[in-house]
Amino acid sequence: MKTFRTLHRSILLLFAVVVIAIVTLVHFSVNKIVAEQSRAQQQSLSPAISLIVNQLLKPLHVSEALGHSRELVDLMDKDQVNEEDIFTALSRLEEEFGLYFFIASEKARMQYNSDGSTIPLVKGEVSWYFKYKERPEDRVADIGKWEDTHFYIDIKIYNEKKEFLGFFGVGKSLKSFISIFDSYKQQYGYDFLFVDEKGDIMLSSDANLMAEYSDFTNLNELTWYASLPVDVKDQRALNNRLVTINQQEYLIAEVKLNQFNWTVFLLSPLNKRQADISQAFVISVVTLLVVVFSLFLMIYHLLYYFRKDMQPDMVIRNTQRLPDRQKMEAEYRTLLDNHSSVSVIIVGVDNFPTINDTYGRNTGDEVLDKVSGHLLTSIRTKDILGRWSSEEFIILLPETGPHEAMDIAESLRSGIASMDTSDMQPQIQLTGSFGVSFSASSKPLNELTANAEDALYQARRDGSNRVCKQLIS
Repeated sequence: MKTFRTLHRSILLLFAVVVIAIVTLVHFSVNKIVAEQSRAQQQSLSPAISLIVNQLLKPLHVSEALGHSRELVDLMDKDQVNEEDIFTALSRLEEEFGLYFFIASEKARMQYNSDGSTIPLVKGEVSWYFKYKERPEDRVADIGKWEDTHFYIDIKIYNEKKEFLGFFGVGKSLKSFISIFDSYKQQYGYDFLFVDEKGDIMLSSDANLMAEYSDFTNLNELTWYASLPVDVKDQRALNNRLVTINQQEYLIAEVKLNQFNWTVFLLSPLNKRQADISQAFVISVVTLLVVVFSLFLMIYHLLYYFRKDMQPDMVIRNTQRLPDRQKMEAEYRTLLDNHSSVSVIIVGVDNFPTINDTYGRNTGDEVLDKVSGHLLTSIRTKDILGRWSSEEFIILLPETGPHEAMDIAESLRSGIASMDTSDMQPQIQLTGSFGVSFSASSKPLNELTANAEDALYQARRDGSNRVCKQLIS
């Protein structure tokens, strides 16, 4: 009893340790997943924000700062515009900032470009100037110059009297954007979509979606976008939404670019995000499994250690779970009610008293366990196995004739003789003797078993490891 109490306390203690270890490791693993997800999200957004700032907001701030300079306002506010002074100023700015600059003069109705070219601002021929002039916004982002498509930022210029003097702005070739977007895609694996309030794609990392000759691609023309629910498209709420493009899943991040009234959609391939997160998570999972396996290994060895020292009667054997003689008699009566014939096999372990005396009761119980386990797994579903005596088992075989019963007994005998006993005592060679009896009428069980036992004894007299039968006369 003392051994049992010690074992019980040890198991409870180890169980508590295992639970605490699992909960702790799961907690840290979940934290690791969240941290990796946040890091992956930040990693994907940070370069995108950097690109937006460098390629869009920086030119915007440059144009706004220069647009409020006294030099530029004076150039555009003269009654007679001096083209030479304007070209000189634009050329200097292009050289200094590396951007394409222009001035669209209201008084001269002429656009002056930093490359030295001019474009007459004639209504009906140049649409952007008159369209944006009437709009309330003081800054506009647009695509133009279709022979070499450019992205433009247009800033309205006013004098001190708040009189409209025209536009000053910067332009960048879309080819430069394609090159920059491609390098980001190669490095970080995601795509960009810059979309205006009408859903037209103004800029994209996909060169095929770039505007060409005033022909813009609208979001609704994209297959993956057209397949979204109507309410999602109406609200254009795509942040953290999964979409499938060319049989690959993408996670969308959404950034509002209020300066231009644009929305930037960042499409990250999900497999790349999963790989980044999984790499760190696998370490946590492996650690968890190693710790849990180690603790259960300790429990196993502790149980094995105590099992060797426990009293034999504390171990519940397979044979103890089998129906005893009284229950088998009840099973036999039930079989007679439902079947016209029943065969009986009595199985005896050969030389069992010698095994018990030589190797001890523990080994004897292991032998009975092994034999009963073999019988239980080898008989048919409809057959019933029970304990008949200390070293004998009984098998009831409904609707089974004597010849078939003999074949079954022979198969069971062969199985016992070929069993591996290396896990017990290598010197033990297990065999079994079998007695078979049969009745096609409602005979009491004790009559059948008496004949089966006589057959069993006959098998032992003939040298054991045999099958004999004796039918009721």
